[in-house]
Amino acid sequence: MTHQLPVPAPHQRPVSAKQGQACTPASSRRLRQLWKPIIVGAAAGSALFVVNAADPTTPGGIIPVCPSKFVFGLCCPGCGACRMLYSLMHGDLLAAAAYNAVALVALGLLLWAYLAWIVRLCGGRIPTWENGRYTANVTLVVVILWLVIRNLPFAPFTALWV
Repeated sequence: MTHQLPVPAPHQRPVSAKQGQACTPASSRRLRQLWKPIIVGAAAGSALFVVNAADPTTPGGIIPVCPSKFVFGLCCPGCGACRMLYSLMHGDLLAAAAYNAVALVALGLLLWAYLAWIVRLCGGRIPTWENGRYTANVTLVVVILWLVIRNLPFAPFTALWV
C-alpha cells in the first residue's frame, strides 16, 4: 500500500511528503535542475572507474601513451594526469603530486566548482573562482609555464618528467 498525498485545491500549494511542507515552484525547479550535476558526477565516476581498472602506473597498460609524448617526446601539461588520479584514489598524495602537481591543484578547483554548482542549484551561496576577471588568463599562463618548466632538460626540472 502506498501513501498518497492529499490533492490540493486549486488555490493551495502542493504538499510535499517531507514533514508536510509546502513545495514552492522555485524549490521543485531547483530539484529538477540537479540532473545536470548528477550526470556530470556519474560521468566523472565512470572515468575514475576506468582509470582504476586500467592501472596507468603499470607500464604497457591499456591506456595509451600521451600523443604529444609519443610524437614530440615532450610532456604536455596533462601528462601524468591518469597516474595522478590513480595514485590519489589509492591515497598516495605524494605520488599524485609527483605525477602532475598542476593537475592535482586543478582537480581541487574543479571539485570546488562542482560543489558550488550544486549548492547554487539548491539555493545556497558559495564563493566561486571560475567567473573571475582574470581566471582564463591566469589558467593559460599557468598551463604554458607548466609545459615549459616540466620539459626543461636540466636538474631540478628533469624530476618533473613522467
